[in-house]
Amino acid sequence: MGGAKRLRRRGWTGSGADPWDPQPLGRLVGQVAKKRGWDDKVTTGRLFAEWDRIVGEDVSAHATPERLEEGVLYVRASSTAWATQLRLVAADILRKIAAAMGPGHVRRLRIQGPDKPSWRKGPLHVSGRGPRDTYG
Repeated sequence: MGGAKRLRRRGWTGSGADPWDPQPLGRLVGQVAKKRGWDDKVTTGRLFAEWDRIVGEDVSAHATPERLEEGVLYVRASSTAWATQLRLVAADILRKIAAAMGPGHVRRLRIQGPDKPSWRKGPLHVSGRGPRDTYG
């Protein structure tokens, strides 16, 4: 009996899980991020890093997340056809994101097509005129 008291005084605990047991690194990083106000940035980074797994390979091959601002995720599609397709399945994508990241992080998707080509080329560009002479 004397030995059991001595073990407890030294700080040893029982066989059940308690706060003194070694903790997974991910949980500790999450706690530190929350205390320092980095929780949103960590969540955004995780969303971007796991994008392929969350939305699936088909969607991720043609859609790239660009930024997350105030619950709106901006996604760039590889073509206008894919942008239209992604808008049709936006509710499914939001459900997948909520299932993986938790509810409330992404409330809306803003899907944009590919960047438009610039017709403003060359030193002889006239301001205010469009590509009138481009196609001859």
